[in-house]
Amino acid sequence: MPAVDKLLLEEALQDSPQTRSLLSVFEEDAGTLTDYTNQLLQAMQRVYGAQNEMCLATQQLSKQLLAYEKQNFALGKGDEEMISTLHYFSKVVDELNILHSELAKQLADTMVLPIIQFREKDLTEVSTLKDLFGLASNEHDLSMAKYSRLPKKRENEKLKTEVVKEVANARRKQHLSSLQYYCALNALQYRKRIAMMEPMLGYTQGQINFFKKGAEMFSKRMDSFLSSVSNMVQSIQGELDAEADTMRVSQQDLLSVNESVYTPDSDVTSPAINRNLIQKAGYLNLRNKTGLVTTTWDRLYFFTQGGNLMCQPRGAVAGGLIQDLDNCSVMAVDCEDRRYCFQITTPTGKSGITLQAESKKEYEEWICAINNISRQIYLTDNPEAVAIKLNQTALQAVTPITSFGKKHESLRPSQNVKNMEMESDKIIPKELSSKPDCTELIAPGTPIQFDMVLPASEFLDQNRGGRRTNPFGESEDSKNDEEDSLLQQMFVVRFLGSMAVQSDDTNEVIYEAMRQVLAARAIHNIFRTTESHLMVTTKSLRLIDPQTQVTRTTFELASVTQFAAHQDNKRLLGFVVRVTESLGEESMSANIFESNTEGEKICYAISLGKEIIEAQKDPEALAQLMMSMPLTNDGKFKLLNDQSEEDGAIPEERGEESEA
Repeated sequence: MPAVDKLLLEEALQDSPQTRSLLSVFEEDAGTLTDYTNQLLQAMQRVYGAQNEMCLATQQLSKQLLAYEKQNFALGKGDEEMISTLHYFSKVVDELNILHSELAKQLADTMVLPIIQFREKDLTEVSTLKDLFGLASNEHDLSMAKYSRLPKKRENEKLKTEVVKEVANARRKQHLSSLQYYCALNALQYRKRIAMMEPMLGYTQGQINFFKKGAEMFSKRMDSFLSSVSNMVQSIQGELDAEADTMRVSQQDLLSVNESVYTPDSDVTSPAINRNLIQKAGYLNLRNKTGLVTTTWDRLYFFTQGGNLMCQPRGAVAGGLIQDLDNCSVMAVDCEDRRYCFQITTPTGKSGITLQAESKKEYEEWICAINNISRQIYLTDNPEAVAIKLNQTALQAVTPITSFGKKHESLRPSQNVKNMEMESDKIIPKELSSKPDCTELIAPGTPIQFDMVLPASEFLDQNRGGRRTNPFGESEDSKNDEEDSLLQQMFVVRFLGSMAVQSDDTNEVIYEAMRQVLAARAIHNIFRTTESHLMVTTKSLRLIDPQTQVTRTTFELASVTQFAAHQDNKRLLGFVVRVTESLGEESMSANIFESNTEGEKICYAISLGKEIIEAQKDPEALAQLMMSMPLTNDGKFKLLNDQSEEDGAIPEERGEESEA
């Protein structure tokens, strides 16, 4: 006999859409079998009840046996041995039709009763277990929805314990009902074969025993056939018994697992997180807007396929595309007081979908997997090895810190290294030197600063003194300096990181700083950034708080020695600042930003500011520069209108044109 299709009991707990899809095939097969069994039973009852019409009844039975081959069973297609056996039975029925007579009691015991027992016991059991499985699944969905709505800020431990216990009980109940349902469907594939052949075996034997003439005519050539069919039924029964024992043992093993299997977020303190995933699958809650202020959360099955995020609802044959993950970004967000929420943002900066994970482990692994996929690691020959190597390299290359005051002086690049570089520059001309190594640009282990928030004491010192400061955080002197400046252009930027560097002779130091800062943010899951307004003038670069208009920090334009935009990601830019310390030593640091505009436009504004500084030393050069550039009515440089609109720069309030 060919192998019997089975539902895997190990997949009952996960309850994935693939398992549900396969389950629907078994249910369709059971429904078809029920219809066919009812039709077969009607044919047998007609044989039993119509002694005077026995010839017509046996003809109908013969046709019904032949119809098994044409049944559209979802499982067990191509069972040629069973089909050929039923075909042979049909031929026997046609031959016996001429000599047929009814012995009602014998036919009732050997033909009608087994098929009735199969329908009333086996098929009814499958139908009942199906209803119980549906109720358990609905109860589990309701408990999971209640668990997902647990608040994060005002967490009630008693309520959380009750809800978690309710989820575990519902999940255990669903697991038990699904195992029983799967076992019944698997056993049905064996019982179906027995139920189809056993009544016919009893019918044929009853006919031979009842009719002496029939026994004389057919017994010799039918003995071997009936013996083979009987052996076949016994063999199938033996397979069923063995499979039932195996499923019973497997069911006990699966039900004896640790309680943490049923409990969501069982290990909150130190979950084992795999940060090298390049594919991920599991259930997530998807946030959907249903109105202007109302939202709903749907629990759906998500999985990654290449560079795409797919979603597959229950019962669906295949998944659908939700989000293209190439070059996108993902960050943790606070959403409706729910835990473990994260948001996927498109490469253009547009907010994408918001998702909620079931546990901290799933939350961390989904973020890491999407980050790895967005780098297009999956296109390499060995993506797993590439992901591991990138994460290990980033962990070794960076030591993240989160404030200015935590930098250690001992980690600052030594002056001796700088002097050695200056001496080597004197010996080897720049034109002949090769591309510098990353360790020559940035010392290994250099700490990274991820925010620009000043400590409270420094902020008070900034705004404390004899003179009164205006409510916008700007002194009158700084405002007068801006009004006297020939260049004023403001851009929206987000600070990504800053780190000490050892050289400012080439733009490669900026590119290396960008790589290390982005790698550190990805490794340590630092996704939040601080938005600021970058004011470019002929005197300085100022970072201004967009809410309070307080200047966060100022870089003298003359101290900016290198500036460049990323070659691939046009919204990334950075610049190197050289400053003199209190002891007379010089230090250099690279500052990395992400802007809403192209980084080249900001670099152009910085370059223009430096040109104005040089031109101011020579009145003739300044006049020539002013003649070559468009000016506003008050004699300041300005950018073209279409350029400002495309870049998203913030114009001054003097008119529609943007000054530069």
